[in-house]
Amino acid sequence: MAFDGVTIASVVSELNQELIGGRLSKIAQPEEDELLLTVKQPAGQYRLLISANASLPLIYLTEGNRPSPLTAPNFCMLLRKHLQNGRIIGISQPGLERIVRIEIEHLDEMGDLRRKTLIAEIMGKHSNIIFCGEDNVIIDSIKHVSAAVSSVREVLPGKPYFVTHTQDKLDALTTDAETFRRTLASRPQPTYKAIYGSFTGISPVLAQELCYRAGVDGDLPTAGLDGDAYERLTRTWTEMTAAVREKRFTPCIAYTGAQPTEFAALPLTMYTGRGDSIKSYASMSALLESYYAQRNAITRIRQKSADLRRIVQTALERNVKKYDLQMRQIQDTERRDTYRVYGELLNTYGYSAAPGAKFLEAVNYYSGETVKIPLDPTLTATENAKRYFDKYGKMKRTYEALSELTKQVKEEIDHLESVSAALDIALKEEDLAEIREELIDSGYIRRKGGSKKQKITSRPFHYISSDGFHMYVGKNNYQNDELTFRFAAGSDWWFHAKHMPGSHVIVKTDNARELPDRTFEEAARLAAYYSRGRDQEKVEIDYVQKKHVKKPGGAKPGFVVYYTNFSMTIDSSIEGIRQITD
Repeated sequence: MAFDGVTIASVVSELNQELIGGRLSKIAQPEEDELLLTVKQPAGQYRLLISANASLPLIYLTEGNRPSPLTAPNFCMLLRKHLQNGRIIGISQPGLERIVRIEIEHLDEMGDLRRKTLIAEIMGKHSNIIFCGEDNVIIDSIKHVSAAVSSVREVLPGKPYFVTHTQDKLDALTTDAETFRRTLASRPQPTYKAIYGSFTGISPVLAQELCYRAGVDGDLPTAGLDGDAYERLTRTWTEMTAAVREKRFTPCIAYTGAQPTEFAALPLTMYTGRGDSIKSYASMSALLESYYAQRNAITRIRQKSADLRRIVQTALERNVKKYDLQMRQIQDTERRDTYRVYGELLNTYGYSAAPGAKFLEAVNYYSGETVKIPLDPTLTATENAKRYFDKYGKMKRTYEALSELTKQVKEEIDHLESVSAALDIALKEEDLAEIREELIDSGYIRRKGGSKKQKITSRPFHYISSDGFHMYVGKNNYQNDELTFRFAAGSDWWFHAKHMPGSHVIVKTDNARELPDRTFEEAARLAAYYSRGRDQEKVEIDYVQKKHVKKPGGAKPGFVVYYTNFSMTIDSSIEGIRQITD
């Protein structure tokens, strides 16, 4: 997720193709640290989004519009005063720095032609949008940085603008092969760290990608590289930097399952090498808009589910503590049968115990072994036997009571873990609404006075196998029950991860058609992916025809039993399985 210098280079290349010569028709500031510029061209209009948000700085062309505040902020009003209807004459990036300079020509109040510069610095928490005059003096910025905040550079009206060089890094685009090799050799650290720590614009991800293409372990220290490894790294470096200089960008997103994990302006071959999927885009802006839309959707659902997660986690921790305590108490009753045997042996052989003896040795007629029975010397053998029978009776009653209680608590833990797993795969607010209803029905949440049960619109995931069979995946326990016991026919196939929380997967057999092996494998992958074992290399999956799956009376939602089944061990990659979306 690195908005590095190479990504900026790709964006700048695209902006030069689309925006040069265009006029700024609208300038808006939707957020306090964000600008939305509308640029008109003969072929149409474009919207350029620039954000200096500390946690999510970015710059790209977007199709969407954003609502603006009724009263424009001062920085926005200043830009409108100077740049409204101005013409974009140049867009550049100094070296591979995470900086974009937009040169704009406009007419001042006297009708004279002037040139101003809007500078976007995409630098994490130090991101800023700075407006400069012809003399490179700052007119204003979206964030003011005083000497009290930064001892390196002040960003205030009237101060000269300059690019800070706080890190001793080389320009990746002007570094030749020999300098690259010599620089790496001088840094005694893991190879990929030496690469991104030595050259501007190179993120850890691109450094790892470079090592992967060169066939070098990126975690291997530079001192451990031989001449051949250095040769491969240097050759790959030359090819990669040449692609950037020649603007041969291939924007792509790497997916682990259905979730986007990383993006780059160059191909990420290391992800395809480990089984993840890659999606390419025609432009960097299209990639960034898609990527951040997906990431924001996941983040938003995570935020909205925070209350439910807290309720589930609290209940889960409470039940786990209760279960652990009960199991320790059960362990304390493990000697109950020993006490029973002691009592029986004392009743049989107690006559041989000497008065005041502290123990009695007798042959255990159950095992044939000689046992040494501790005695209370103040009691007779009969009284000692009664004492042991009393202990046995107490422990037996405790064991029987705890056995039932631990069974109930374990069922509660399994249920809560399944709800937690459902929260992990929820993608929409309606998915959360159904999980909330389950928690209300289970007594973990109180229904607000007078409120009615919500109408549920959430639907199971729907996939089509490579052989054309429809496959359905429950998003939560209610959907699992619905799919298995009301939707599926007896001849349909049922899949579930073994001994772990996960979704029920149903494969419709269309009047008992025989499933091909490939469909069995794809359904098993879905069951593995939508389970707690998603991150494991392999997951064991049970599968059986639905007619063999039963639900015990009074069982928790989603809980089933089956006494005959097949099993397979498979990975959780669902790449290539076609999903049907509403």
